[in-house]
Amino acid sequence: MTYRGLNVPLAFRMDLVVDEVLVVELKVAETFTPEHEAQILSYLRFSGKPVGLLLNFGVYPMGRRGIRRFVMQRNPYSASSE
Repeated sequence: MTYRGLNVPLAFRMDLVVDEVLVVELKVAETFTPEHEAQILSYLRFSGKPVGLLLNFGVYPMGRRGIRRFVMQRNPYSASSE
């Protein structure tokens, strides 16, 4: 994988990518940590995917404590070719 012309090491592996749009990161932990959130946000930035889900199977029921959704906002000032 490349990001801004740099090769990103294989250590950055997304758990699941759905329809080239959604990144799903799976965890089993007592609670989400800032590192979990930083990881999914990094994956979204590196991959250019717009939406990410962080799922924690370590809490029951999952509900609000086990599912977090992240949406990357497009920068209206960026020099994209769209």
